[in-house]
Amino acid sequence: MPHNRMNRDEFYSRLAGLDEEQLKKALWNLYWRGAAPMRERIEAELSPVPAARRPATGSELPDPARVLEEVSSFTELARSGAYIAGSRQVSAKERSGWRFTFRRLAEQASRALAAQQSEPAEQAVATLVSLACSMKDMEYFRSGDAVEAARFVVSDEVAALWTAMIRRVGSHEFTRLAAPQLIRWESEYGWTRTGYGRISEKETQLAHVLARLLVTPDAWVDFTDRYLEALDRLAPAPHAQAPGRGRLASSSAFDESAYRRAGRTAALATWHGMLLDRLPDYDAADRLDRLAVHPALGGAELLLLRARWACRNGALDQARTLATEALDQLPGHHELLAFATEIGAELPKRAQRVVGSRI
Repeated sequence: MPHNRMNRDEFYSRLAGLDEEQLKKALWNLYWRGAAPMRERIEAELSPVPAARRPATGSELPDPARVLEEVSSFTELARSGAYIAGSRQVSAKERSGWRFTFRRLAEQASRALAAQQSEPAEQAVATLVSLACSMKDMEYFRSGDAVEAARFVVSDEVAALWTAMIRRVGSHEFTRLAAPQLIRWESEYGWTRTGYGRISEKETQLAHVLARLLVTPDAWVDFTDRYLEALDRLAPAPHAQAPGRGRLASSSAFDESAYRRAGRTAALATWHGMLLDRLPDYDAADRLDRLAVHPALGGAELLLLRARWACRNGALDQARTLATEALDQLPGHHELLAFATEIGAELPKRAQRVVGSRI
Protein backbone atom coordinates (compact mmCIF):
# COMPACT_ATOMS: atom_id res chain seq x y z
CA MET A 1 0.00 0.00 0.00
CA PRO A 2 1.47 3.45 -0.89
CA HIS A 3 2.74 5.40 2.15
CA ASN A 4 0.61 8.44 1.29
CA ARG A 5 -2.69 6.52 1.19
CA MET A 6 -4.98 6.63 4.23
CA ASN A 7 -6.33 3.43 5.67
CA ARG A 8 -10.07 2.97 6.16
CA ASP A 9 -10.16 4.25 9.75
CA GLU A 10 -8.21 7.39 8.85
CA PHE A 11 -10.42 8.01 5.84
CA TYR A 12 -13.63 7.61 7.86
CA SER A 13 -12.21 9.90 10.55
CA ARG A 14 -11.67 12.63 7.97
CA LEU A 15 -15.19 12.16 6.59
CA ALA A 16 -16.71 12.52 10.06
CA GLY A 17 -15.94 16.23 10.00
CA LEU A 18 -17.90 16.85 6.77
CA ASP A 19 -21.60 17.52 6.55
CA GLU A 20 -23.90 16.12 3.85
CA GLU A 21 -23.42 19.03 1.45
CA GLN A 22 -19.63 18.79 1.70
CA LEU A 23 -19.76 15.05 1.04
CA LYS A 24 -21.94 15.59 -2.02
CA LYS A 25 -19.56 18.26 -3.32
CA ALA A 26 -16.54 15.98 -2.86
CA LEU A 27 -18.27 13.10 -4.66
CA TRP A 28 -19.41 15.40 -7.47
CA ASN A 29 -15.87 16.68 -8.04
CA LEU A 30 -14.59 13.11 -8.27
CA TYR A 31 -17.35 12.20 -10.71
CA TRP A 32 -17.14 15.30 -12.90
CA ARG A 33 -13.37 15.60 -13.06
CA GLY A 34 -12.43 11.91 -12.85
CA ALA A 35 -11.50 9.59 -15.69
CA ALA A 36 -14.08 7.33 -17.33
CA PRO A 37 -13.40 4.31 -15.05
CA MET A 38 -13.93 6.53 -12.00
CA ARG A 39 -17.23 7.88 -13.37
CA GLU A 40 -18.43 4.39 -14.22
CA ARG A 41 -17.58 3.10 -10.75
CA ILE A 42 -19.46 5.96 -9.09
CA GLU A 43 -22.47 5.45 -11.36
CA ALA A 44 -22.49 1.77 -10.47
CA GLU A 45 -22.46 2.57 -6.75
CA LEU A 46 -25.29 5.10 -7.12
CA SER A 47 -27.50 2.82 -9.19
CA PRO A 48 -30.17 0.85 -7.37
CA VAL A 49 -29.75 -2.93 -7.59
CA PRO A 50 -32.06 -4.15 -10.40
CA ALA A 51 -35.00 -6.21 -9.19
CA ALA A 52 -33.87 -9.07 -11.43
CA ARG A 53 -30.82 -9.55 -9.22
CA ARG A 54 -32.93 -10.68 -6.26
CA PRO A 55 -32.75 -14.42 -5.65
CA ALA A 56 -35.46 -16.21 -7.58
CA THR A 57 -36.93 -19.66 -7.34
CA GLY A 58 -37.14 -22.00 -10.30
CA SER A 59 -40.80 -21.04 -10.85
CA GLU A 60 -39.78 -17.41 -11.40
CA LEU A 61 -37.63 -17.99 -14.46
CA PRO A 62 -37.93 -15.19 -17.01
CA ASP A 63 -40.01 -15.86 -20.11
CA PRO A 64 -37.42 -16.75 -22.81
CA ALA A 65 -39.50 -15.23 -25.62
CA ARG A 66 -39.92 -11.95 -23.74
CA VAL A 67 -36.20 -11.84 -22.92
CA LEU A 68 -35.31 -12.38 -26.59
CA GLU A 69 -37.65 -9.56 -27.58
CA GLU A 70 -36.02 -7.16 -25.13
CA VAL A 71 -32.49 -8.23 -26.05
CA SER A 72 -33.21 -7.87 -29.77
CA SER A 73 -34.62 -4.36 -29.28
CA PHE A 74 -31.68 -3.28 -27.11
CA THR A 75 -29.13 -4.68 -29.54
CA GLU A 76 -30.76 -3.11 -32.58
CA LEU A 77 -30.79 0.29 -30.89
CA ALA A 78 -27.16 -0.08 -29.84
CA ARG A 79 -25.99 -1.08 -33.32
CA SER A 80 -27.98 1.77 -34.87
CA GLY A 81 -26.04 4.29 -32.78
CA ALA A 82 -28.97 5.29 -30.57
CA TYR A 83 -26.92 5.00 -27.37
CA ILE A 84 -23.77 6.74 -28.59
CA ALA A 85 -25.19 9.44 -30.85
CA GLY A 86 -28.58 10.01 -29.26
CA SER A 87 -32.06 9.11 -30.40
CA ARG A 88 -35.62 9.86 -29.38
CA GLN A 89 -36.02 6.12 -28.89
CA VAL A 90 -33.51 6.20 -26.01
CA SER A 91 -33.77 8.72 -23.18
CA ALA A 92 -30.72 10.54 -21.83
CA LYS A 93 -31.08 8.60 -18.57
CA GLU A 94 -31.12 5.29 -20.43
CA ARG A 95 -28.08 6.28 -22.52
CA SER A 96 -26.05 7.02 -19.38
CA GLY A 97 -27.28 3.85 -17.68
CA TRP A 98 -26.88 1.49 -20.62
CA ARG A 99 -24.59 -0.86 -18.64
CA PHE A 100 -27.32 -1.57 -16.11
CA THR A 101 -29.73 -2.47 -18.91
CA PHE A 102 -27.06 -4.71 -20.44
CA ARG A 103 -26.42 -6.49 -17.13
CA ARG A 104 -30.13 -6.96 -16.44
CA LEU A 105 -30.76 -8.44 -19.86
CA ALA A 106 -27.66 -10.66 -19.64
CA GLU A 107 -28.74 -12.01 -16.26
CA GLN A 108 -32.30 -12.63 -17.41
CA ALA A 109 -31.13 -14.37 -20.59
CA SER A 110 -28.73 -16.56 -18.61
CA ARG A 111 -31.44 -17.54 -16.13
CA ALA A 112 -33.91 -18.23 -18.92
CA LEU A 113 -31.56 -20.90 -20.29
CA ALA A 114 -32.93 -23.17 -17.56
CA ALA A 115 -36.45 -22.96 -19.00
CA GLN A 116 -37.90 -26.04 -20.66
CA GLN A 117 -38.26 -24.19 -23.98
CA SER A 118 -34.86 -22.50 -23.90
CA GLU A 119 -34.24 -21.83 -27.60
CA PRO A 120 -35.31 -18.13 -27.45
CA ALA A 121 -33.05 -17.67 -24.41
CA GLU A 122 -30.17 -19.25 -26.33
CA GLN A 123 -30.77 -16.79 -29.15
CA ALA A 124 -30.82 -13.94 -26.63
CA VAL A 125 -27.50 -14.98 -25.08
CA ALA A 126 -25.95 -15.44 -28.53
CA THR A 127 -27.15 -11.97 -29.53
CA LEU A 128 -25.56 -10.37 -26.47
CA VAL A 129 -22.33 -12.31 -26.99
CA SER A 130 -22.14 -11.11 -30.60
CA LEU A 131 -22.73 -7.54 -29.45
CA ALA A 132 -20.02 -7.85 -26.78
CA CYS A 133 -17.55 -9.22 -29.34
CA SER A 134 -18.11 -6.22 -31.61
CA MET A 135 -17.94 -3.77 -28.67
CA LYS A 136 -14.18 -4.28 -28.57
CA ASP A 137 -13.80 -2.40 -31.85
CA MET A 138 -17.06 -0.48 -32.24
CA GLU A 139 -18.26 2.51 -30.20
CA TYR A 140 -21.85 1.65 -29.33
CA PHE A 141 -21.78 3.23 -25.87
CA ARG A 142 -19.95 6.05 -24.12
CA SER A 143 -17.38 3.97 -22.29
CA GLY A 144 -13.64 3.46 -22.42
CA ASP A 145 -14.09 -0.31 -22.23
CA ALA A 146 -17.72 -1.31 -22.71
CA VAL A 147 -17.29 -5.04 -21.97
CA GLU A 148 -15.55 -4.25 -18.69
CA ALA A 149 -18.18 -1.65 -17.81
CA ALA A 150 -21.00 -4.10 -18.50
CA ARG A 151 -19.23 -6.77 -16.40
CA PHE A 152 -19.95 -9.26 -19.15
CA VAL A 153 -17.65 -12.31 -19.13
CA VAL A 154 -18.03 -13.62 -22.67
CA SER A 155 -16.48 -17.03 -22.01
CA ASP A 156 -18.76 -17.66 -19.01
CA GLU A 157 -21.85 -16.74 -21.02
CA VAL A 158 -20.79 -18.96 -23.92
CA ALA A 159 -20.16 -21.86 -21.53
CA ALA A 160 -23.70 -21.50 -20.17
CA LEU A 161 -25.11 -21.19 -23.67
CA TRP A 162 -23.32 -24.25 -25.07
CA THR A 163 -24.28 -26.34 -22.04
CA ALA A 164 -27.94 -25.43 -22.58
CA MET A 165 -27.66 -26.22 -26.29
CA ILE A 166 -26.26 -29.69 -25.62
CA ARG A 167 -29.03 -30.37 -23.14
CA ARG A 168 -31.73 -29.27 -25.59
CA VAL A 169 -30.55 -30.66 -28.94
CA GLY A 170 -27.92 -33.29 -28.10
CA SER A 171 -24.20 -33.34 -28.82
CA HIS A 172 -24.42 -34.01 -32.58
CA GLU A 173 -26.73 -31.09 -33.38
CA PHE A 174 -24.75 -28.95 -30.95
CA THR A 175 -21.63 -29.34 -33.08
CA ARG A 176 -23.46 -28.00 -36.14
CA LEU A 177 -24.73 -24.95 -34.25
CA ALA A 178 -21.64 -24.18 -32.17
CA ALA A 179 -18.87 -24.56 -34.78
CA PRO A 180 -19.74 -21.29 -36.59
CA GLN A 181 -20.08 -19.56 -33.21
CA LEU A 182 -16.57 -20.63 -32.22
CA ILE A 183 -15.19 -19.09 -35.41
CA ARG A 184 -17.13 -15.83 -34.98
CA TRP A 185 -16.54 -15.33 -31.27
CA GLU A 186 -13.11 -16.71 -30.40
CA SER A 187 -10.57 -14.06 -29.41
CA GLU A 188 -6.84 -14.34 -29.05
CA TYR A 189 -6.56 -11.86 -26.16
CA GLY A 190 -10.04 -11.77 -24.64
CA TRP A 191 -12.95 -9.45 -25.27
CA THR A 192 -12.22 -6.39 -23.14
CA ARG A 193 -10.62 -3.48 -24.93
CA THR A 194 -7.80 -2.90 -22.47
CA GLY A 195 -7.01 -6.54 -21.69
CA TYR A 196 -6.79 -5.97 -17.94
CA GLY A 197 -9.24 -5.58 -15.08
CA ARG A 198 -11.66 -7.75 -13.12
CA ILE A 199 -13.53 -8.99 -16.18
CA SER A 200 -10.43 -9.76 -18.23
CA GLU A 201 -9.05 -11.84 -15.35
CA LYS A 202 -12.15 -14.06 -15.48
CA GLU A 203 -12.01 -14.69 -19.23
CA THR A 204 -10.73 -17.86 -20.86
CA GLN A 205 -10.47 -18.78 -24.52
CA LEU A 206 -13.51 -20.51 -25.98
CA ALA A 207 -11.29 -23.41 -27.06
CA HIS A 208 -10.90 -24.31 -23.38
CA VAL A 209 -14.64 -23.97 -22.80
CA LEU A 210 -15.29 -26.29 -25.73
CA ALA A 211 -12.68 -28.84 -24.65
CA ARG A 212 -14.59 -29.40 -21.41
CA LEU A 213 -17.76 -30.20 -23.38
CA LEU A 214 -16.24 -32.64 -25.90
CA VAL A 215 -15.95 -35.67 -23.66
CA THR A 216 -15.26 -38.47 -26.20
CA PRO A 217 -13.00 -38.92 -29.25
CA ASP A 218 -16.09 -39.20 -31.45
CA ALA A 219 -17.29 -35.81 -30.17
CA TRP A 220 -13.95 -34.23 -31.09
CA VAL A 221 -14.01 -35.70 -34.59
CA ASP A 222 -17.66 -34.76 -35.12
CA PHE A 223 -17.04 -31.18 -34.03
CA THR A 224 -13.97 -30.97 -36.25
CA ASP A 225 -16.01 -32.05 -39.27
CA ARG A 226 -18.64 -29.39 -38.56
CA TYR A 227 -15.85 -26.87 -37.95
CA LEU A 228 -14.31 -27.58 -41.35
CA GLU A 229 -17.74 -27.22 -42.98
CA ALA A 230 -18.16 -23.83 -41.31
CA LEU A 231 -14.74 -22.77 -42.59
CA ASP A 232 -15.74 -23.92 -46.09
CA ARG A 233 -18.58 -21.41 -46.04
CA LEU A 234 -16.10 -18.63 -45.21
CA ALA A 235 -13.51 -19.53 -47.84
CA PRO A 236 -13.03 -16.97 -50.61
CA ALA A 237 -13.78 -17.91 -54.18
CA PRO A 238 -10.77 -19.51 -55.89
CA HIS A 239 -10.16 -16.48 -58.11
CA ALA A 240 -10.17 -14.21 -55.02
CA GLN A 241 -7.54 -16.18 -53.11
CA ALA A 242 -4.17 -14.46 -53.07
CA PRO A 243 -1.31 -16.70 -54.26
CA GLY A 244 1.14 -18.22 -51.83
CA ARG A 245 0.92 -20.10 -48.58
CA GLY A 246 -1.87 -18.08 -47.03
CA ARG A 247 0.41 -15.05 -46.65
CA LEU A 248 -0.69 -11.47 -46.69
CA ALA A 249 -0.67 -10.01 -50.18
CA SER A 250 2.78 -8.86 -51.23
CA SER A 251 1.50 -5.95 -53.29
CA SER A 252 1.37 -2.44 -51.88
CA ALA A 253 -2.45 -2.56 -51.88
CA PHE A 254 -4.00 -3.64 -48.59
CA ASP A 255 -5.53 -7.10 -48.86
CA GLU A 256 -8.47 -6.97 -46.45
CA SER A 257 -9.48 -10.57 -47.10
CA ALA A 258 -5.99 -11.86 -46.28
CA TYR A 259 -5.93 -9.67 -43.18
CA ARG A 260 -9.22 -11.18 -41.97
CA ARG A 261 -7.99 -14.72 -42.63
CA ALA A 262 -4.79 -14.09 -40.69
CA GLY A 263 -6.72 -12.60 -37.76
CA ARG A 264 -9.17 -15.50 -37.76
CA THR A 265 -6.31 -18.02 -37.68
CA ALA A 266 -4.53 -16.20 -34.86
CA ALA A 267 -7.72 -16.16 -32.78
CA LEU A 268 -8.23 -19.90 -33.35
CA ALA A 269 -4.60 -20.93 -32.81
CA THR A 270 -5.29 -22.53 -29.41
CA TRP A 271 -8.13 -24.58 -30.86
CA HIS A 272 -5.94 -25.70 -33.76
CA GLY A 273 -3.24 -26.73 -31.30
CA MET A 274 -5.78 -28.90 -29.47
CA LEU A 275 -6.77 -30.58 -32.73
CA LEU A 276 -3.13 -31.17 -33.61
CA ASP A 277 -2.58 -32.90 -30.27
CA ARG A 278 -5.71 -35.07 -30.38
CA LEU A 279 -6.83 -35.95 -33.90
CA PRO A 280 -3.86 -38.20 -34.80
CA ASP A 281 -4.71 -40.34 -31.77
CA TYR A 282 -8.39 -40.44 -32.79
CA ASP A 283 -7.66 -41.85 -36.27
CA ALA A 284 -8.66 -38.51 -37.81
CA ALA A 285 -5.35 -37.12 -39.05
CA ASP A 286 -6.84 -36.50 -42.51
CA ARG A 287 -8.78 -33.58 -40.98
CA LEU A 288 -5.49 -31.94 -40.15
CA ASP A 289 -4.39 -32.27 -43.77
CA ARG A 290 -7.48 -30.26 -44.77
CA LEU A 291 -7.11 -27.75 -41.96
CA ALA A 292 -3.46 -26.97 -42.72
CA VAL A 293 -4.27 -25.75 -46.23
CA HIS A 294 -7.75 -24.38 -45.69
CA PRO A 295 -8.39 -21.25 -47.80
CA ALA A 296 -10.42 -19.60 -45.02
CA LEU A 297 -7.24 -19.44 -42.91
CA GLY A 298 -3.97 -17.64 -43.45
CA GLY A 299 -1.03 -15.70 -42.07
CA ALA A 300 1.89 -16.74 -39.94
CA GLU A 301 -0.24 -18.80 -37.55
CA LEU A 302 -1.31 -21.04 -40.43
CA LEU A 303 2.32 -21.47 -41.46
CA LEU A 304 3.13 -22.44 -37.87
CA LEU A 305 0.32 -25.00 -37.90
CA ARG A 306 1.66 -26.45 -41.16
CA ALA A 307 5.18 -26.53 -39.77
CA ARG A 308 4.09 -28.34 -36.61
CA TRP A 309 2.06 -30.83 -38.63
CA ALA A 310 4.98 -31.43 -41.00
CA CYS A 311 7.25 -32.00 -38.01
CA ARG A 312 4.79 -34.53 -36.56
CA ASN A 313 4.93 -36.36 -39.90
CA GLY A 314 8.73 -36.42 -39.92
CA ALA A 315 9.13 -33.82 -42.71
CA LEU A 316 11.69 -31.71 -40.85
CA ASP A 317 13.05 -29.85 -43.86
CA GLN A 318 9.55 -28.74 -44.81
CA ALA A 319 8.86 -27.75 -41.20
CA ARG A 320 12.02 -25.62 -41.05
CA THR A 321 11.17 -23.85 -44.32
CA LEU A 322 7.64 -23.07 -43.11
CA ALA A 323 8.88 -21.85 -39.72
CA THR A 324 11.37 -19.51 -41.38
CA GLU A 325 8.66 -18.16 -43.68
CA ALA A 326 6.36 -17.58 -40.72
CA LEU A 327 9.07 -15.74 -38.79
CA ASP A 328 9.57 -13.46 -41.75
CA GLN A 329 6.02 -12.24 -41.06
CA LEU A 330 6.04 -12.36 -37.25
CA PRO A 331 9.67 -12.18 -36.08
CA GLY A 332 8.69 -11.64 -32.44
CA HIS A 333 6.19 -14.49 -32.04
CA HIS A 334 7.28 -16.32 -28.86
CA GLU A 335 5.86 -19.76 -29.69
CA LEU A 336 7.09 -19.58 -33.27
CA LEU A 337 10.59 -18.59 -32.20
CA ALA A 338 10.72 -21.41 -29.68
CA PHE A 339 9.53 -23.96 -32.23
CA ALA A 340 11.94 -22.72 -34.92
CA THR A 341 14.84 -22.92 -32.49
CA GLU A 342 13.79 -26.42 -31.40
CA ILE A 343 13.79 -27.82 -34.93
CA GLY A 344 16.88 -25.87 -36.07
CA ALA A 345 15.14 -23.59 -38.57
CA GLU A 346 17.01 -20.63 -40.02
CA LEU A 347 16.03 -17.38 -38.33
CA PRO A 348 15.46 -14.37 -40.61
CA LYS A 349 17.50 -11.27 -39.75
CA ARG A 350 14.59 -9.52 -38.06
CA ALA A 351 13.96 -12.57 -35.90
CA GLN A 352 17.68 -12.71 -35.01
CA ARG A 353 17.51 -9.10 -33.83
CA VAL A 354 14.45 -9.91 -31.69
CA VAL A 355 16.27 -12.84 -30.10
CA GLY A 356 19.32 -10.68 -29.48
CA SER A 357 17.25 -7.98 -27.81
CA ARG A 358 15.72 -10.52 -25.40
CA ILE A 359 19.03 -11.91 -24.19
